[in-house]
Amino acid sequence: MNHPQEATEFLKDAANAKWHDDTLWFVRDKRDKVSKSVPEWEKLRNLASDIKDNVLANLETYLVEFEKNAKANNIHVHWAKDAAEHNQIVLGILNEHRCKAIVKSKSILTEECHLNPFLEKNGVEVVDTDLGERIVQFLNQPPSHIVLPAIHLKKMAISDIFHEKLQTEKGNDDPYYLTQAARKHLREKFLAAKVAITGVNFGVAETGEFVVCTNEGNADMGVHLADVHIACMGIEKIIPKREHLGVFLRLLARSATGQSITNYNSHFRSPSPGKEIHIVLVDNGRTEQLAREKFRNSLKCIRCGACMNTCPIYRRSGGFSYGSTVPGPIGSILSPGIDLQKHSSLPFASTLCGSCSDVCPVKINIHEQLYEWRQEITKAQGTNAKSISMSIANGIFAVPFAYKLSASMMRGALKILPESITYSGLNTWGKQRDLPELPKETFKDWYKKNRK
Repeated sequence: MNHPQEATEFLKDAANAKWHDDTLWFVRDKRDKVSKSVPEWEKLRNLASDIKDNVLANLETYLVEFEKNAKANNIHVHWAKDAAEHNQIVLGILNEHRCKAIVKSKSILTEECHLNPFLEKNGVEVVDTDLGERIVQFLNQPPSHIVLPAIHLKKMAISDIFHEKLQTEKGNDDPYYLTQAARKHLREKFLAAKVAITGVNFGVAETGEFVVCTNEGNADMGVHLADVHIACMGIEKIIPKREHLGVFLRLLARSATGQSITNYNSHFRSPSPGKEIHIVLVDNGRTEQLAREKFRNSLKCIRCGACMNTCPIYRRSGGFSYGSTVPGPIGSILSPGIDLQKHSSLPFASTLCGSCSDVCPVKINIHEQLYEWRQEITKAQGTNAKSISMSIANGIFAVPFAYKLSASMMRGALKILPESITYSGLNTWGKQRDLPELPKETFKDWYKKNRK
């Protein structure tokens, strides 16, 4: 199924779709309010964008510098060209330590690599320790949002899930009660795990350290109790210097959830005595995206989710309708680069209103890239019904007489055609909309009568 079909399914529950829309707009509104409280907000955005431009122009240099400094800090550095290699590296570390159960904090990269099902097939129990991630894991679902994984679920649904999985009181949907139940459940997992896996928000080339940002402290809990820490990092997450962290940390939480700062910004530079830190640097199509001049800016993304919270399409169609690890506007320019055929409908899931670009903390020109992908996809698809109709329209618009005649005929036809024909399956535009009332005369006719 493609995005329009999946979105249609999501919209069948009109009340839930309205709630999803309102909830995400509430988060967007919080972002607006907190960003206005920072006088230098636009300067920070420009600076962050410039830093990321520098990184993308010198990515190889910074990665080599990071590797050198990380190794000097006694961190084991691994390189993975794709998801399969990443998963094998992680499994190899687990096998080396005879580990059959791990705790994992939120990591979009491991979702991208489908690490959980891979490890489970190889006899490893994976426990996601972020509350939202754990909820969707109970349902065998992927996250529907990169920052708010369970935003598609209301608290009553979560109460039912916890009653089934954690034996909580049936019908009790008090958030505090449910959170305490999850905390008790996860504490046992933390205490038993020998290995903890985290994502990475920023890797600092200058020092060889990396930073993990969470609101729940679950990454810290897992890492500090475990003997081995495996950090999984996309190669684009590099920044040149530690001083640059101040720029990105001021932008990240404000853009993501409207907070002034993420609750926990944890720096990992070297392992404690007797423990190990491994970092896996993953390409998985990133260098290919870097080589695409029109789309390389998408690699600036710091995964704040602001573009999703503002997008009228994402808010009204839900994250699962995108069929990709990263949904929403940013996912719609990343996913076609991975599999153009599978994700060909995503760049069209946009009004091109530009709101996504307006809120992006690193100033990615998202709506422009969506437009560019549309051109690429249209070329790749070749001749089809849509391209033929556009060619016919082009011919009509190019000849004034043909345009006037066809417009007159269409107005006459719409007056007499029954709705069963006007809104037939051929008119996909009319699924969610009614045509406007036909004017009594054209503007050209009106102008001829009224000009002086």
